[in-house]
Amino acid sequence: MKKTILITGSSTGIGRASVIKFQSEGWNVIATMRTPEKEEELINLENVLVNKLDVQDLDSINTSITQGIEKFGKIDVVLNNAGYGLMGTFESASRESIKRQFDVNVFGLFDVTKAVLPHFRVNKSGLYINISSIGGKMTFPLLSLYHSTKFAVEGFSESLNYELQPLGIGVKIVEPGGVATDFGGRSMDYQHNEELIDYNEFVTHVNEAFGNSFDPETMSTSEYIAEVIFTAATDDANTLRYRAGKDAEQLLTARKNLNDDEFFGMLKKQLSL
Repeated sequence: MKKTILITGSSTGIGRASVIKFQSEGWNVIATMRTPEKEEELINLENVLVNKLDVQDLDSINTSITQGIEKFGKIDVVLNNAGYGLMGTFESASRESIKRQFDVNVFGLFDVTKAVLPHFRVNKSGLYINISSIGGKMTFPLLSLYHSTKFAVEGFSESLNYELQPLGIGVKIVEPGGVATDFGGRSMDYQHNEELIDYNEFVTHVNEAFGNSFDPETMSTSEYIAEVIFTAATDDANTLRYRAGKDAEQLLTARKNLNDDEFFGMLKKQLSL
């Protein structure tokens, strides 16, 4: 019997690449997104159900899950991929922006996870794959709110794994490094109030450093990250974390092996801070 995966945030980037990867490997795919009416390619793939799911809308979550089970009979894997980044100085961020960052990256992931749990419990099987980031284990400047959500995903996933393993349900985390997607455009919300002049020099310097340090040509492709996700879904291993990308391997190894002062010094040197 074919296995079925539900993927959030399927319209672009890692989510879209994952839909194509799993479909090509013979899986059924519930490809969810906020605006499925705009989708033109995925709707033509065999064994792919394109569904509306907004992680901030509990009704759409429940409806999409129900429709997916009705079509394919069972969900075996949930890929919690939907997310975006809020970048800028913390003092500039409105409470509404902060709330949205957590609603999408954390509470939306919680809601999708909880909505599928009864189905997994009845089947005594299932797997959650939660997309974190190297930013769930280390930080860059001007991303305090984004990092805080990814740290939350890491802690939630690690702890949840304890309570779900005895039920036959797994939890895994994929930690991509830099990914050559439109995350920095469509999925990045930049907020800095230039009237807070004390920050301006630092913000300008950091933005220039990011521009000089991160070359899209050296980043991992969405397709590569989808391969790592597929491995996590199919290797039957008890591995919790999967690093995805050469930069992820290098930076997370450095974070593990260096003390705080050493790591911060290395990163500041890299960013010329």
